[in-house]
Amino acid sequence: MHIHIQNEQEPGGNFEVSDSIIGEALARSGLASDTVVTLAHDKAGFRSAMETAGFLLMPVSIVRELLPHPAPHLKAIMCPSAGLEVLAPYEWLPSGVELLNNSGAQTEKVGEYVVMALLMLANHMAGAARSQRDHIWKRELGTPLRGRRLTIMGLGSLGGAAARWATTFGMKVTGVRTSDRPHVDCEHVVSFASIDQVLPQTDFLLIACPLTPFTTNLMNRERLALLPPHAGVINIGRGPVLDEDALCDALESGRLGGAVLDVFTTEPLPPSHRLWDTPGVLVTPHISAHDPNTLMPRTLDILFSNVRLWTNGEAMSNRYGIERGY
Repeated sequence: MHIHIQNEQEPGGNFEVSDSIIGEALARSGLASDTVVTLAHDKAGFRSAMETAGFLLMPVSIVRELLPHPAPHLKAIMCPSAGLEVLAPYEWLPSGVELLNNSGAQTEKVGEYVVMALLMLANHMAGAARSQRDHIWKRELGTPLRGRRLTIMGLGSLGGAAARWATTFGMKVTGVRTSDRPHVDCEHVVSFASIDQVLPQTDFLLIACPLTPFTTNLMNRERLALLPPHAGVINIGRGPVLDEDALCDALESGRLGGAVLDVFTTEPLPPSHRLWDTPGVLVTPHISAHDPNTLMPRTLDILFSNVRLWTNGEAMSNRYGIERGY
């Protein structure tokens, strides 16, 4: 089997793979000794590899630059991102070729980020940062996480990791997903159809669901109004799931307790956007799930696992459902 990895043209990016990372991942993979892995930064290397490659790994940023392209033996294309909705429409994807994401590669980092965000909200760190900037001594007393209710919208790899971490702090976790199927780290799981019933009992709301036509603007002005006045909001999913203007209005009026936001409708967040100056908001630039030390090794582990599954005639994991959006 020929596996090709296409790096971005400029070396040093967040999604770059090196020969040493490949060698270590191959040693862990259990793939046959005749497995061939090629690596390229330029278009010439890509064109040459596509003549025989069965699997292709490439960052989202260069997909439309290089595809479509003839690839007679290609079985699957993988991108080192969990959400691939930015690649729609998918006319560049060859017929019969599977699209894979790297869901599961970033769970440890995102779980720790959510714990950080919860602790910052519980201890009013956004207000403390503002008071420090303005040289004001203002005490806002926080409370422990134990016993408080966390509602998680989306129980995929990111939401599931957050649920595991939250339970270690003694939080009561309610999960929201497409079905009410139980989850090992949640006290309760409800379907999205019942979300309005759980929001009023929510101390912290974590948005960790993918962006689909259904989830777009799911946390709108009306649903934000269902949250208690002390509630905090965390978004690590996708920006358009949350009505940003409605959130700002709620925070400015004292209708919500605070927010930690890592994803936004427009990225980078424009300098003039009101979120920068809204009281109670902490902004991070889409970093919650990215660990530069482990992202690509774990992505390669997922890729090589799928190659092994395909070779054994088994269904591949991490298949991205274009119609459902995750």
